[in-house]
Amino acid sequence: MLQLLYTTLLYLIQPLIWIRLWLRGRKAPAYRKRWGERYGFYNKELKGGGIMLHSVSVGETLAAIPLVRALRHSHPSLPITVTTMTPTGSERVLSAFGDDVQHVYLPYDLPDALNRFLDRVDPRLVLIMETELWPNLISALHRRQIPLVIANARLSERSAKGYAKLGRFVRTLMRRITLIAAQNEEDGERFIQLGAKRSQLAITGSLKFDISVTPQMAARSVTLRRQWAPHRPVWIAASTHEGEESIIVAAHQQLLKQYPNLLLILVPRHPERFPDAIDLVREAGLSFITRSSGEVPSGSTQVVIGDSMGELMLLYGIADMAFVGGSLVERGGHNPLEPAAHAIPVLMGPHIFNFKDICARLEQANGLITVTDATSLVKEMSSLLSDEDYRSYYGRHAVEVLYQNQGALQRLLQLLDPYLPTRMH
Repeated sequence: MLQLLYTTLLYLIQPLIWIRLWLRGRKAPAYRKRWGERYGFYNKELKGGGIMLHSVSVGETLAAIPLVRALRHSHPSLPITVTTMTPTGSERVLSAFGDDVQHVYLPYDLPDALNRFLDRVDPRLVLIMETELWPNLISALHRRQIPLVIANARLSERSAKGYAKLGRFVRTLMRRITLIAAQNEEDGERFIQLGAKRSQLAITGSLKFDISVTPQMAARSVTLRRQWAPHRPVWIAASTHEGEESIIVAAHQQLLKQYPNLLLILVPRHPERFPDAIDLVREAGLSFITRSSGEVPSGSTQVVIGDSMGELMLLYGIADMAFVGGSLVERGGHNPLEPAAHAIPVLMGPHIFNFKDICARLEQANGLITVTDATSLVKEMSSLLSDEDYRSYYGRHAVEVLYQNQGALQRLLQLLDPYLPTRMH
């Protein structure tokens, strides 16, 4: 009954979704494109019989990159279809894999749209990153007897309480999932409380720890650092949201009084925020260039606005320290392990619920510095800028946490083996 009500409501609100897409398209024109894909209509050929992987956010897409590469390596003849819901996620998939994978939007959770999609893609295994419990998708896969694995699964206390209110409906959905590969015991227990059986659960750790800086990436970062700031200190404020850029810019203005040759790389989380960030920096009277211009910062450039896509790991590699956004405003924070992989100090605000477990591990190991506002950000940045040993200490501890917690990828691949053809050796 609840599923019927949910589906009916989803059909009824489609006109509101169209309006929302159209409005978002004012700042990000990509939202006005590929609407057919959102309803299971594709004007490109899609090979069936492979693996489908769905990731909603950019962070989930980045966490999925090592997994997709490993699956491509072990099953080179198997088509892999990576689906997302947003243009930003789409951009990340295309920049990471190019033509190595098939990429389309996953349709909305409407039975007819999903059936069109599944008829075309016909996956032998479906992987969903983290926690996307779409009732009609789960039901359609169950009917078609297609194994469904929730990879890198996490479930916050708040989300678990919300799902628990749906009682038997959620219990039924849980039982239709083939395997839940949870990030930790805490997350695993929440899935059990919602109705999953222990036999459906495995604790693998977080895939987010299985990132690494490739030699090619490190070489590119070194080259860019030499071009941009061979003799200047550099800090990056990445994945920032509305309300954070103004704090970052105010902090940078303060820091410039003490460190006049300091360079800031400011990277807003969403492309539609690039113009706002440019306006903010301009109004503050700071000298800036944009990454997309292809210009090289001069000695007088105070800010580089990272308005390119898929380059965040490269830009982290240029910096001496990193502030990770979504954490001074209540967005839950973004991935602190990306700068940690470059062995640089990581600073975040207090709102880190998206990465609670990872941040706790970093903090315990002295690999994360917490700030609350522009004043504390200036104070901590000054300490880091004035003491190279202090910077090395925090950077070293951050990267050690990353290395110590790796292995989730191998554990997950072993769990997926029974659902795939015999691996190529």
